[in-house]
Amino acid sequence: MSDPDPWPAPPESILALNRTGSFDWDLVSGEMYMDPAAHDVFDVTPDEYDGRPETLGPRVPPHEGHRLDALVSEALKNGSRTYGAYFRVRRRDGQLRWTHTQGYIHRDENGRPHRIFGIVRDATQELLETRIRMEHDAETRRQTSIVEGTTAALAHARTVQDVIDVLDETQGLAHLGAASLVMGLIEAGRIHLVAEGPAGAFVPGTRFTRIDEPYPMGEVIRTLAPRFIESREEFASSYPLLWPHISNLNITSAAYLPLIAQARPIGALGLLYSDKTGFTPDERNLLVALGSSIAQSLQRAMFYEQEKDLAAGLQQAMLPRSIPAVDGAEIAVRYRSAKLGRDIGGDWYDVIPLPGGKVGAVIGDVQGHDTHAAAVMGQLRIVLRAYAAEGHTPATVMARASVFLHELDTDRFATCLYVQADLSTGVVQLVRAGHLDPLLRAKDGTCRRAPVAGGLPLGLSAEFHRLEYPVTTLELDPGQTLLLCTDGLVEQPGHDLDDGFQSLTAQVASGPADLDALADRLVADADRRGGDDDAALLLLRRRASDAPKSGGRLQQHVAPNDPAALSEARHMVRAAVRAWGARDRADEIELVADELVTNALMHTEGAAIITLRVLSGADRRLRVEVEDTSSALPRRREAGEEGVSGRGLLLVDRLADFWGVESRGSGKAVWCEFVVPDRD
Repeated sequence: MSDPDPWPAPPESILALNRTGSFDWDLVSGEMYMDPAAHDVFDVTPDEYDGRPETLGPRVPPHEGHRLDALVSEALKNGSRTYGAYFRVRRRDGQLRWTHTQGYIHRDENGRPHRIFGIVRDATQELLETRIRMEHDAETRRQTSIVEGTTAALAHARTVQDVIDVLDETQGLAHLGAASLVMGLIEAGRIHLVAEGPAGAFVPGTRFTRIDEPYPMGEVIRTLAPRFIESREEFASSYPLLWPHISNLNITSAAYLPLIAQARPIGALGLLYSDKTGFTPDERNLLVALGSSIAQSLQRAMFYEQEKDLAAGLQQAMLPRSIPAVDGAEIAVRYRSAKLGRDIGGDWYDVIPLPGGKVGAVIGDVQGHDTHAAAVMGQLRIVLRAYAAEGHTPATVMARASVFLHELDTDRFATCLYVQADLSTGVVQLVRAGHLDPLLRAKDGTCRRAPVAGGLPLGLSAEFHRLEYPVTTLELDPGQTLLLCTDGLVEQPGHDLDDGFQSLTAQVASGPADLDALADRLVADADRRGGDDDAALLLLRRRASDAPKSGGRLQQHVAPNDPAALSEARHMVRAAVRAWGARDRADEIELVADELVTNALMHTEGAAIITLRVLSGADRRLRVEVEDTSSALPRRREAGEEGVSGRGLLLVDRLADFWGVESRGSGKAVWCEFVVPDRD
């Protein structure tokens, strides 16, 4: 009895069992032999095949045949020993199936090909498995790419809302196949739902839930492990309180991930799917990695927002709570937080009422965008305000502020622009420490840049012993507006500073006449441009209607031990009161002026400066002001006290309508005012 399965099996049996046939092609005669297994591959019967390759033409689609012929011809020409190719064969039922052939080219002693030995086999299953593997690999790469892209986007998220926006973005997690998502953060021992979607998916009563409640987000926070729900039945049985509210969303599976940062949970993320059951190991690993990236981004965002709130509160405490009303002026101020960076910085503004009806305006910027910059700004603002209120000249105010900042033991410097305006005369003195020039808008709306001579930024000028700050003087006519700002209002992404100045000048010129409306428009324009710097703005307009107007101004320097200068001062007073229509009070004014000058010369070692001017407001007044270099304040004495010194101020008090003493930094000024009738 013969063995039905002989050992070893004949080659033709092995090839047939693997659906592989063989052929022998005589290139000289053109005849090609095929065994029965090869007939099966081409789906032809032995009586249908006559040994000629062209007989197989109906079984090979034309474009496949042309491609195969070109491949074999090239191999014959270029001296190749073998070739191989995949092509499709059309079965007699019309279906196409993949086939693979491989041939060995036999050549004579001259290298001319004359015979090909080869095999042909069914490759349908092979390519199907390859395609499935390739599709799986492509899907894995796609999901990995989405996770990597989402992680990269999360790296730029600065706030919790930024993180939520990244997750909600249509090109983001939706490509992972998730139909909706939910995210909750731990707040005061509860889970606060901060994101849910799509619209209509919110479950009432779940905005705030306890961590110990039987919900999936609470479970993953308690266990610190992800929860993968692989079917509707598993979801319904595991979470009976939640499932009735979401069953209408056609959820088939879900993945809930704990958001863990620095070994502690800060929240949970849920991804819900409507066309998926089960999760492969690769998918689980990808989602866990995604949860880790989201957690890190959320923690950075929460730290950022905490620091921003602290810095914002500090800065608001350091900025003036309100701007004082100033006679003869309209003032508008604005502060704009940056959209990038830490949204806080050292920009500040201030308005300082000064003696003699003057006003000081300050705009400045401390280097940096953090709480330290805000703290330094607050100290510098207070110090600069104090120096200005003491009556120092603008240059002295700036120099002393620079010394203060240098001695503050900080590595920060500050730019600053200080303006001292006499609204009665319109004379404005400006000192600039590395800051931007102001803009000047005329009453008719035209606007120009007002160049101001400058010195080094505050702190640096003291460090390099260059405390000289030149003073620039200009006149502010009634109705004119002075604009002071920090560089956040001027800078434009992708443009240089000059372009920004030109754009700002055009905006001011075309802006509304109302000061508050103009300020709002300028800040709104800065918001639209974006940028990574905050901005401060101060607008100062001299009123055209009720600003104190000077009917004249005279000044005389009186040196000590100079009788001629004293006599000239008396003549100046006498001529002024008559020329300005104050003849009825001439004696009183001359007497008081003489007393003030004499006291200044007697009780100080320096000279005296007497200034007379006419102020017109609610009442027309003549003002006499005597300035000296002594910081000692005079003291009025009543009758009956010993001695006669100091009785002059009693006389001033009796004769003048108003009087007072102002500190002027290195000295003081005693002033008095007399109400005089309007001139006809």
